[in-house]
Amino acid sequence: MNPSTSSAHCVGQSPTDDLMDDWLFLSTESAGPQHMEVSREDQEGEDRGKLKSKLVSAWNSVKYGLFYCSDIVTLLYCERERFRRSFASLLWLTYRRGFPSLAGSSLTTDSGWGCVLRTGQMLLAQGLLLHLMPPGWTWSVSHHAVKDDMDLLVIRTTDSAERGLNLKEGPSKRGRKLSLDSCLNRTMEASHRRVVSWFADHPTAPFGIHKLVELGKSSGKKAGDWYGPSIVAHILRKAVAASADLPNLVVYVAQDCTIYLEDVRSLCERPPPQSWKSVIILVPVRLGGQELNPSYITCVKKLLTLQCCIGIIGGKPKHSLFFIGFQDDHLLYLDPHYCQPTVDITKESFPLESFHCKYPRKMSFSRMDPSCTIGFYAKGQKDFESLCTVVYEALSTSAGTYPMFIFAEGKSQEEERSKTPTNNITYIQRKSERKRVDTSNSLDEFVLL
Repeated sequence: MNPSTSSAHCVGQSPTDDLMDDWLFLSTESAGPQHMEVSREDQEGEDRGKLKSKLVSAWNSVKYGLFYCSDIVTLLYCERERFRRSFASLLWLTYRRGFPSLAGSSLTTDSGWGCVLRTGQMLLAQGLLLHLMPPGWTWSVSHHAVKDDMDLLVIRTTDSAERGLNLKEGPSKRGRKLSLDSCLNRTMEASHRRVVSWFADHPTAPFGIHKLVELGKSSGKKAGDWYGPSIVAHILRKAVAASADLPNLVVYVAQDCTIYLEDVRSLCERPPPQSWKSVIILVPVRLGGQELNPSYITCVKKLLTLQCCIGIIGGKPKHSLFFIGFQDDHLLYLDPHYCQPTVDITKESFPLESFHCKYPRKMSFSRMDPSCTIGFYAKGQKDFESLCTVVYEALSTSAGTYPMFIFAEGKSQEEERSKTPTNNITYIQRKSERKRVDTSNSLDEFVLL
């Protein structure tokens, strides 16, 4: 009997006993005289059991590509849980209400106007987590409430396996490992809380809504105004530069869709023996006119798969979102349009649940607003050089259209341009061509609800 022509089975289901008996019958028929000489009933039953076990093993090997079904279920479960834990570790920064009034206004909430500031906060927060936390860090389940169908016991078992704990070891050695892990977890949790506190809705928080609104004044913005992704990128740069908590981190904002390498180096280089400063690179781009140019979708996907990419401040018309990945032809995102009460971060163990989201949402690429800001992070000089290489390769996938942005040696001419009146024309260069884009009616500023 050919197994490929038998009735379909669910994953994890072995062939039926009837099918196995058919296989055993064929096997005994083809075994030859030697096998037929074994006439004892108990020996025959034992042989049938061994052969049946081997056939089941062979069936699983063929059907599941040399993996037992239980292995596949475990693999899929672990991959799913790894994604869920990684996603739940991202900082989710949303509208808040009930915070101290913003300077120059009576506003005590940013609901209805501050979503681009919030998506900017989320982008910066992801960069800070990469900057301060060890590679692969996720928010430990022991530090937050589990309110969905995650199996706490299984996750704790998985945690032990991932940390390499051998349950056969003696209690003393295992106890030392647990103690070290506990100490490390406490240290990481303290850093995690510190990062969250930097985004608190309080005038003293270096990256809170109050500070960002204050820094936006130099761009002609005030509390209650709508902010575009490009303006928010410059506000974040100023906020990091003004912070005394991050002396080894700088933010670079690309000019006219161009990353000027000498500008980045001048920001990051320090006299020996000091090492390079870490850098967050923000690239404001416009990927079409009134709508997203579909030619850029493949490139956006490529960028989101890069380890150095920390996300995209974007959205759909009238709605700013923080894009963190994609699935097929849909973007995955965190949504700031959920107004929550302000959290008092002065308390020693303030609740963290409202700063994390358990479930990703998705949106079709075709609904993406063309105005966005893409973020990258490089820990040091080698990481920056690697970033340039992999991002350049990803940008090449938009061949046939103007590249999303480019790398260029030298410095930008921002100072010279600032001395001459603007004509609202931006030049986007590809090879030897230059394309004029009228930005006088730019949709960079989202009309937010």
